[in-house]
Amino acid sequence: MNPSPSPARQVLRHLRPSDLKALAQLVAEATHGVIDITEGVHQAVHGRLGLPGESSGQRTGGLTGQVYQAVRGVTRLVGRSTDAVLGALLPLLDDPAAHPDPSPQREAILAALNGVLGDRLQAMGSPLAQHMDLRPPGVSQGGRHLILLVHGLCMNDVQWHRRGHDHGAFLAQSLGATAVYLRYNTGLHTSVNGHELALKLEQLMAAWPGPLERISIVGHSMGGLVARSAVAVGQATGQHWPTLLRDLVFLGTPHHGAPLERAGHGVDWLLASNPFTAPFARLGKIRSAGITDLRHGHVQDADWQGRDPFVSAEDHRVPLPLPEGVACFALAATLAGQRSMLAERLVGDGLVPLRSALGQHDRPEHQLAFAAQRQRIVYRTGHLDLLNSPKVAQQLLDWLATP
Repeated sequence: MNPSPSPARQVLRHLRPSDLKALAQLVAEATHGVIDITEGVHQAVHGRLGLPGESSGQRTGGLTGQVYQAVRGVTRLVGRSTDAVLGALLPLLDDPAAHPDPSPQREAILAALNGVLGDRLQAMGSPLAQHMDLRPPGVSQGGRHLILLVHGLCMNDVQWHRRGHDHGAFLAQSLGATAVYLRYNTGLHTSVNGHELALKLEQLMAAWPGPLERISIVGHSMGGLVARSAVAVGQATGQHWPTLLRDLVFLGTPHHGAPLERAGHGVDWLLASNPFTAPFARLGKIRSAGITDLRHGHVQDADWQGRDPFVSAEDHRVPLPLPEGVACFALAATLAGQRSMLAERLVGDGLVPLRSALGQHDRPEHQLAFAAQRQRIVYRTGHLDLLNSPKVAQQLLDWLATP
């Protein structure tokens, strides 16, 4: 009887050589960041006590500064020596040639990593950065009705299949439609993904094998914001695919933001308000552009361009109403057993409040006008449970079965 592999070896089975090299690069970047924070705290204490010495911004001078420079130099040397360590690990790693299809575990880890650091990974040119893609690639048999499914933050297209159910497969079979899944880097700005999705859909239409008469988009969580952004871009630039868009369904979409991101910004502010803890505020700023977009539900470039997301907590969004000529549906969930003030503003589905998922806002210009018959609330249901709830599946079918 062969002993079961150790947890470390189980993890290595889902990694590839390029993954380890990219992770080593990421660790080196993080190490330099920690050194900078340490030096920042040193400098804050030094300045508050009025001790003599030269300094420049967050950099200390004199002998102390030379020490920090030496530590950075050692870090660079350690980074170079990782090649030898990686060489010893390569025989244990997954062979892409032998297993071209990556494991679901690896895909889930990469999706989560991109949700938190995706913008940084892309800026570094890291092979861990995910690229936008439509799945399955190269649709060979396209029907008259296309249903596009857009996943949420830190997720991927594979995770639409949850606990034996897949809304895409279910709707495709029930409606005789073709389901296509989007995979994208959720750490990028929502509007950046919106621009790219609009272009992808235009290219998909040009290559569609047969007549296409109807497009329906189902977006879960952040995916709904990306869909709204893509529609706005497509309509503004005169693309053809929005003329075939008939349905836009939002599952737990934070149209007006999510409290967790706003809480994160509050922690940033508290840390920055004290000179001794201010350097640690940089740790909070590690979170991606995609996450900071969820503070208020950004969908357009103008919502974030020219502004530091870690400075102001105000809502600077340019109002964007629901697209005209498209049937828009909002499906919201709450962990509560019935609707109440607590369920609406605090509980929600665990991540998104009811009012945000229903597009309701205290300022009229941000209110999203979902028709009463195009709204649905499911109770005792969490944010991820929206992906496999039988009630949600039946409601999607009822809405999309109507021409």
